[in-house]
Formats: sequence, structure tokens, C-alpha cells
Amino acid sequence: MTDHYYSNRPQAPHDERSFTFCLRGHNLRFFTDAGVFSRARIDFGSVLLIETMHIADQDQVLDVGCGYGPIGLAAAKLAANGWVTMIDINERAVALARRNAAHNKIENVEIIVSDLYAAVQNRQFDVILTNPPIRAGKEIVHRIFAEGYPLLRPGGALWVVIQKKQGAPSARKKLEELYREVEEVERKKGYSIFKASK
Repeated sequence: MTDHYYSNRPQAPHDERSFTFCLRGHNLRFFTDAGVFSRARIDFGSVLLIETMHIADQDQVLDVGCGYGPIGLAAAKLAANGWVTMIDINERAVALARRNAAHNKIENVEIIVSDLYAAVQNRQFDVILTNPPIRAGKEIVHRIFAEGYPLLRPGGALWVVIQKKQGAPSARKKLEELYREVEEVERKKGYSIFKASK
């Protein structure tokens, strides 16, 4: 199998680096490595999602495809009296996210290796966040939308970032089939942030 950032065990030789990034007013240090998504810097879509997402102080949050952790760790800062669960199929990404949580002294998180939602099937969340793995294909992206629905509490919301050229119109159509209300909360540089409410 070709090695992707959504591989379970990336085979790329390690090439670790680190950088600091300000997210929602918090300077966070991130360690990254080869074989994970957007390792050189936090990608524009993730930053736009982080800057746009609404997270309440006590929310139970799920970050799907957490990578090395920017979205979930920023959410944990916002949900200071809540809890953030971060999941990714990529074992290397999960190890980095755990290291980044520890380094930034963020304790209201758990970070789990999971194939889509397999590890969190019996849980309920107020918010699900995802910058979906577009390169994994539309079927996987649509499964994230559909299989997230039953994990949301009534009134909960799925927040998604997606590029227009990578399928934002079809993503919105799929979300509208599944959720009570779908709102485009932000659009910038070809990226859309959708909030799909249960």
C-alpha cells in the first residue's frame, strides 16, 4: 500500500521538526514528523476551522482525523471545563498529538488510535470537528459525516472544513441529506467551514 498520512503505520523515515503557532490566543508548540498531514506548518484549512469553530466551556468534543493535534488541542483550550477526544488511524500522528498535549500541558484530552469512529462508538459529543482526509476518497469523507451523526447529542454540531475544488458543493449536499440544518459559517481563499446541526 502506498504510504499516506491516513496510513495506520507510516513507513516514511522519521524527520522530526517543531514550531510554535498562535491559535485562538494561545501560543502552542507542535512537534511533527514525516508521514503526518501538513507537517511543515498548520494548513490553512485547519487554521480557518480553529478560528471559526464555536466551542463552549463545558463541551464534550471529538476531533476526527486529529493528526498531530492542532484542532483538538485548540478545542481543549476553549473547552477548559469540558473534554476533547482526538482520534486518528495514523499511529505516528497519535503519538505526536499525545506528545504535543503533554508539552503544552493540556490535560483535558484523550488521544486514541481509531479507524474512523471504531474506538468511540458508544460515546456522545456536543461537537465533532474534522478536516477530513480528502485524499482518502469521497466514500471515507461521507462516512465521517454519516457515522458522526448518531454520536452527536441533540442540538450538537459537526464542523467541517473543505476546499471548493476538493468537493465542498457535494459535501454540503451530503450534509444536507443527513443533518437538520447546514450553514456555511465562513468562506475564505476557496475554503468553506460548514456547521451541520443535529
